[in-house]
Amino acid sequence: MTEPVLPTSPPDRLPALASSGLQSLREHLLLHAVRRGDFVLKSGKRSSWFIDAKQTVCRPEAMLLVAEAVLDLVPGDATAIGGLTMGADPVAFVTAALASVRGRGLKAFSVRKAEKDHGPGGRIAGALDPGDRAVVTEDTVTRGASLLEAARAVRAAGAEPVLLVALVDRGGTVTAMAAEEGLPFQAVLTAADLGFPFEGG
Repeated sequence: MTEPVLPTSPPDRLPALASSGLQSLREHLLLHAVRRGDFVLKSGKRSSWFIDAKQTVCRPEAMLLVAEAVLDLVPGDATAIGGLTMGADPVAFVTAALASVRGRGLKAFSVRKAEKDHGPGGRIAGALDPGDRAVVTEDTVTRGASLLEAARAVRAAGAEPVLLVALVDRGGTVTAMAAEEGLPFQAVLTAADLGFPFEGG
């Protein structure tokens, strides 16, 4: 049985950012999304902790915290946000909704895991048009493979990925991997912010 991780004192970088809601977001993730135990990650590696960030992104008291934190990172000239389904979907949709309320025209889209074999086909579902400047997002990343796969699908659809964003970076390797493809990466919070070591590689 796994136990929730109760909030502890935040790392030094968070108090200065508390006005943007990062402190509350961190506490919510620790209370609802992070578990200690013995887990096998998608990569096949074992870990003593696991994070199901959807337990934060999909809860009403935290949706705006997520959207505000992600929207703060979205470039002003971005026109769309999305990523590989399902990890990106709730992050992209709540962020696009908040952007709309604030008068920003930010479309939302999903990248299917495989091409659709009926209808228009393709991997993109939702609103993404050729020429769009897209932020590619994900709830949690370890190695960053899903972010990069989604960015390639965005390019194949004729849009331009301009930034990769994760709600939580637990791996610490995505920045270097993204740079190899000419893409910047930013995380709202990292494993270190939650009190854990990076586990990428």
